[in-house]
Amino acid sequence: MKKYVLLVLLLGIHSLLWSQNYTFQLQDQLVFEGQKTKLEIYSSDIANNSTRITINEVNQIVHFKNGRGEVDFIPSSEIITINIDATQQELTIRIISPWWSIIPPLLAILFALIFQEVIISLVIGIFSGAFIYVGFGFENILVALSSIFEHYIIPSLYNTGHLSVILFSLTIGGMVAVISKNGGMAGVVNVLSNYAKSSRSSQLVTWILGILVFFDDYANTLVVGNTMRPVTDKFNVSREKLAYIVDSTAAPVASIAFVTTWIGAQLGYINDARLSIGIEEGAYSIFINSLQYAFYPILTLFFMFFIIYFKKDFGPMYKAEVKSKSLELTTKTVVESEELKKLNPKENTKINYWNALLPVLTVIIVTIIGLLITGKENSLTLLNEKGIVCDNSLIAVWQNLNHIAETNSISFFRKLGIIIGNSDSYIALLWSSFFGLLIAIVMSVVQRILTLKESIESMIDGIKTMLPAIIVLILAWSLALITEHLHTADFLTSLFSDKISPYWIPAITFILAAIVSFSTGSSWGTMAILYPLMIPATWSIASNSGLSQEETMQLIYNVVSVVLAGSVFGDHCSPISDTTILSSLASQCDHISHVKTQLPYAITVGSVSIFIALVLVNLGIPWYFNYLIGIGILYGIVRFFGKNIVA
Repeated sequence: MKKYVLLVLLLGIHSLLWSQNYTFQLQDQLVFEGQKTKLEIYSSDIANNSTRITINEVNQIVHFKNGRGEVDFIPSSEIITINIDATQQELTIRIISPWWSIIPPLLAILFALIFQEVIISLVIGIFSGAFIYVGFGFENILVALSSIFEHYIIPSLYNTGHLSVILFSLTIGGMVAVISKNGGMAGVVNVLSNYAKSSRSSQLVTWILGILVFFDDYANTLVVGNTMRPVTDKFNVSREKLAYIVDSTAAPVASIAFVTTWIGAQLGYINDARLSIGIEEGAYSIFINSLQYAFYPILTLFFMFFIIYFKKDFGPMYKAEVKSKSLELTTKTVVESEELKKLNPKENTKINYWNALLPVLTVIIVTIIGLLITGKENSLTLLNEKGIVCDNSLIAVWQNLNHIAETNSISFFRKLGIIIGNSDSYIALLWSSFFGLLIAIVMSVVQRILTLKESIESMIDGIKTMLPAIIVLILAWSLALITEHLHTADFLTSLFSDKISPYWIPAITFILAAIVSFSTGSSWGTMAILYPLMIPATWSIASNSGLSQEETMQLIYNVVSVVLAGSVFGDHCSPISDTTILSSLASQCDHISHVKTQLPYAITVGSVSIFIALVLVNLGIPWYFNYLIGIGILYGIVRFFGKNIVA
């Protein structure tokens, strides 16, 4: 079994390397035994030169530049012997089992589910990972505790994407508070009540909005959750049900739509993998063809529709829905509203839905504009790198996008996909939330509904409501960082990547993607890990098994799709997922309650998806019949196992 190697530098290296004044530094502290790692060598007397180095009796040439050299080596024992120009140095390493790498996320998940306290559970997970990383021993307890902030929380906040999500969430929270205080949200509730006249119709409206706001999962979650919460509350729909609808429309829709903030990363991973094995078909074409196997995200949307339309639930969600209709929850809702009374409409305020609709539309429209602007700029940079010179205008860039796609003729949606795929979604979201908040404040002040001071105070109150969830989000990112340092995903991947039949690859890939995504809380991270691994592996295994190129490409399409589907599935099940946390935040639902109620539904759809991928696809059933069969199975599960909820 492969083992992790925690590479620990001995104290006093500088003093031991007296003759040539060499210093050694390992770039990666944690690596698999038997796999390459990089050794960085710094020398004060070698500026730009080459010298011979021997690592564990293996000779290599190191090229120095500005006093720095880098060499690959494979650690194979607890003592690494390094010789440079007759100068010898030994480094001691520590060998640990790779199974330790799954302890941090496992502890965080178990503590969260058992004790229903997510913050302390995440802290325990981070601490356990830091303790494993620095080395077992009583003397390292304080070292591990101190490293939580220094090595995990602070670096997580250094991430510009993470900071953008935090600012976007806080700004959206401030905007929601302002449009609640100025009566706009109450006006939206009144309008939507014309269509949402019952528990069922209010859920259907939420489901439809979740599909319509398809371009970004974060924007989808926060906008739809915050907008529909007052509507579903009116009909005593449980917060758990709202969080489920919001969570299970956001990522599935964003992951399969042709023009989303996901498409750039997806096409990038697919393109790199196809080039590495010489597939001539373009990345976008592979993505489009893979949708015939996108069972989980598409079946999830149908399953939700059946649950809503037939007013049936099962498992913990059924209990949550029954409770929401009871007097006990009504009393609880009154108490919660009292706690949030600062966000209620100002007294004697005229209710007007435009005070909320315009800011929300601003968020949506500016997000789209921001995606186009940043996508155009980044596409222009790519064109310049290819030697294509054109004007700095959207039309000029649009006309030259075929050079990026490396084909003479591409469709409108393919071009739009390239622009959106090359965009900076974080910048677009920051622009949209800022202008949405600005419009809300200006409308409140101009109409003399709120003074400028009252508007700012309402904004701050809204920001405060987001802080608990932001703390959870930061801790979840920190835990994801420790799993990255411990190579948790690499270990989980290695368990499933040995000799397998090509026909088992899609189902195994789905399960592997789900496990990695569940353990790390990141669907994007899972895709980044598995696409470069599974696409070439599928090509190699299929070719060695004697499959034709057409059969091999069908497997490639299937694997491309199930990596995505499994990532979303694991993300839905994981209590440490950022999108799951954001769904709880937007719906103001207890996070652990959201996880517990959503989990059986996600597993139900996931099991049907695995059955289709493993059995029906291998029987040669056409893709459209596979979808019909899957939809029929889910329909039967809802009708025969679901329990009626009185509207």
